[in-house]
Amino acid sequence: MKQPVGPSFAITPWNFPLAMGTRKIGPALAAGCTIVVKPAHETPLTTLLLMRVLEDAGVPAGVVNCITTANSREVSAAIIADPRLRKLSFTGSTQVGQKLIAQSAQNVLRISMELGGNAPFLVLKSANVDAAVAGAMQAKMRNIGEACTAANRFIVHEHLAVEFSTKFAAKMAALRVGDGTVEGVDVGPLVTQVALDNVISLVAEAVAGGARVLAGGERLDGDGFFMSPTVLTDVPANARVLTEEIFGPVAPIVTFSTNDEALALANGTEYGLVGYLFAEDLREAFYVTERLETGMVGLNTGIVSNPAAPFGGVKASGLGREGSHEGIDEYLETKYVGMAL
Repeated sequence: MKQPVGPSFAITPWNFPLAMGTRKIGPALAAGCTIVVKPAHETPLTTLLLMRVLEDAGVPAGVVNCITTANSREVSAAIIADPRLRKLSFTGSTQVGQKLIAQSAQNVLRISMELGGNAPFLVLKSANVDAAVAGAMQAKMRNIGEACTAANRFIVHEHLAVEFSTKFAAKMAALRVGDGTVEGVDVGPLVTQVALDNVISLVAEAVAGGARVLAGGERLDGDGFFMSPTVLTDVPANARVLTEEIFGPVAPIVTFSTNDEALALANGTEYGLVGYLFAEDLREAFYVTERLETGMVGLNTGIVSNPAAPFGGVKASGLGREGSHEGIDEYLETKYVGMAL
């Protein structure tokens, strides 16, 4: 038998507040679970509006609940410690996820963790460069790079590096930055001053270490936290911009000569959420795809998110899956019944 796991707790991030809420609430309801949702303190209003939509749709009172707070640590700890809770689903940073896993161990909760990413974007020798550039724009600039699925490191075959870098930098430099009141804007502000300062710090450190700026590289004036779309080449291997999640419109490029070298660069991280790969030679493409240590791969595409597909990572990028039938299974327990007639 498949039975509901029981009362569930969902902690959602600020960057996709509606999508993250619905893809946790949907399978919980489909499985027969009640759920408490705690949105990020930066973006609570979207989740509160979702609660009204669910109420208008006829969801019974108390089945889906929302709690907002600026003190996430204490509120979440109290809910996780409640013996009635049976399931925790979290989307956010790896550091916070590790703490929640430890807290969940006390009552042996079922957990789903969608954590940080450091997505490699590989351009193999057989790639169509124009297609790879178009994919890179999607993978990097969706939500201004403020997404766990954003391409973080661009690993390009040495024979294609100049062409790819030049065309990619031109596309990035052509993007118009501004707020939503200006017509024709492509790129808005980052979420907070802290986020902007972190991106600026990563770029400055890389440049100080020898990286070249092909596009952008500067914060921009305006009533908001604006960063110019940035492309870096000749990035030193130890630069934090290659090892940390950027969460901003910055694309560092490194080169490789063999596919095994590309795989070593791509897999040389604790993270394993998503990888992107462009190649026209399918034998080459699948050789690399099978060896990428990620839960998802975008093969000749810059977008992998699909509600019909299982979403999630490996290593420090998380546990479990959202979406597809795997997403509902996260809210179900399997009961075996052995019956004698």
